[in-house]
Amino acid sequence: MKTLIKATSVLALMATSAPALAWEPAKPVEIVVAAGAGGASDQMARMMQAAIQKNNLMKQPVIVSLKGGASGAEALMYMKASDGDPNKLLIAYSLIYMLPLSAKIPFNWRDLSPVSVIAMDQFVLWDNAAGPKTVKDFIAAAKASGSPYKMGGTGSKREDHVLTVFMEKKTGAKFSYLPYKSGGEAATQLVGNHIESNVNNPSENLEVWRAGQVRALCLFDKERIAYKTKVTETQSWNDIPTCKEEGLDMQYLMLRALFLPGKATPDQVAFYVDLSKKITETPEYKDYMEKQALKPVFMTGKDMLKFLEEDDALNKSLMTEAGFVAN
Repeated sequence: MKTLIKATSVLALMATSAPALAWEPAKPVEIVVAAGAGGASDQMARMMQAAIQKNNLMKQPVIVSLKGGASGAEALMYMKASDGDPNKLLIAYSLIYMLPLSAKIPFNWRDLSPVSVIAMDQFVLWDNAAGPKTVKDFIAAAKASGSPYKMGGTGSKREDHVLTVFMEKKTGAKFSYLPYKSGGEAATQLVGNHIESNVNNPSENLEVWRAGQVRALCLFDKERIAYKTKVTETQSWNDIPTCKEEGLDMQYLMLRALFLPGKATPDQVAFYVDLSKKITETPEYKDYMEKQALKPVFMTGKDMLKFLEEDDALNKSLMTEAGFVAN
């Protein structure tokens, strides 16, 4: 009997001293997308939704919420107004730096609670398959043209536009930038020869590249894309040279990161850090990274904050030099 009482006392002590369960969502989680349907951010949100559900990574369901109004400002202001709500998760990209500068909206990424960087997106200089075959020939043709070469891109005063401005500065060629609603529209315009080039993300020109309708001239990164599986009949993503290899020394990457609204507690942030880490280990994430030619990256905590500060400064510098900062 004494032994039984002693054992019961020990169990009671263990129960009272055991740490409380970590925080987890008590209602559905909303993944907020600062873009329209079918874009890269929407596709990433759908991948995350599928990965969470198929691998039972969370008890609560996931809802994808598209808030691309006002060029993405709708999503940013929605998140800013949701302080303390741990059931909203923003998929962020370079828009978080650029839009407040160009449109002067009252938003700063520091208003939110950083969770993790889960990938980096890249940019490729593309031309029509009937156009110049090398970067050197492309630049020469642009310089020799009687009118500025037409460069298509997503939105105005955003990543594609900034790259176009700096191509002008680097090469001396003149470009006329035409903003479209999406990278898919810019791809269609290139196939139809309505523009001479675009700087779409790899995924945005994937199908027309596979169909042989466009040519990948170079990649705006310091190293080639790692994936070596053939995408077209003759080329893999890894076969695309860097722009520096081709004599055009330009690099630019776009983050793909997750943020909670401001005033998230450490336990809430920790839950989503753990969730995002688990997502990056799923077959869905790995398959998506290769198919979309994204660069797998995972950063949290101090490393993420350091990266965000540096990336913010870089984008502000580029936007200022390009003349895109609103007065």
